[in-house]
Amino acid sequence: MSRAEVRSLCGELGITQDWLKARGLPFHVEARHLTPVGLGTDGRDKLLHRPAARAWLRMRAAAAKDGVELQLVSAFRSYAFQAALIRGKLQRGLALDAVLCINAPPGYSEHHAGHAVDIGSADCGPLEEAFEQTAAFTWLSQHAASHGFAMSYPRGNAQGFLYEPWHWCWRASLASKQSSSPDIEDDDD
Repeated sequence: MSRAEVRSLCGELGITQDWLKARGLPFHVEARHLTPVGLGTDGRDKLLHRPAARAWLRMRAAAAKDGVELQLVSAFRSYAFQAALIRGKLQRGLALDAVLCINAPPGYSEHHAGHAVDIGSADCGPLEEAFEQTAAFTWLSQHAASHGFAMSYPRGNAQGFLYEPWHWCWRASLASKQSSSPDIEDDDD
């Protein structure tokens, strides 16, 4: 899908270019090369961009070695899937402004690049602020950066999203600072 098609899709949802500019969200190109990283909590296969997938699998294994289970809730999402999430919330009667504090518009979600994961824990329901009280969150806070992951939406984030302690994104720049391993580097996808 081209950027023009994504802009049109946003327009269909009522998301204006002025709104996008005001929020200052970066555009994310959909990943072309995705790698399976296991089943999510919904029982469906989850995919990530290759270097993010390698980093996620290493991080999950490191947490498990420390006795902490990181449950995978969500990973790559297409533009169309993101639009469907927003449409569903609008059809349930939520106001667009409220939805856009929860979900990024199509084209502007870190999930499109295949770098973002939503992480859960058996100690709480998925995508709940209570995740910050779990051993998984504590472990991530202490160790995620060493695997190239950072929490994207802390309290009061500049992007205008609600606090999401479960949303972590792999960043090539952070990974290269943390590791000199060549298989962690981002490729040209």
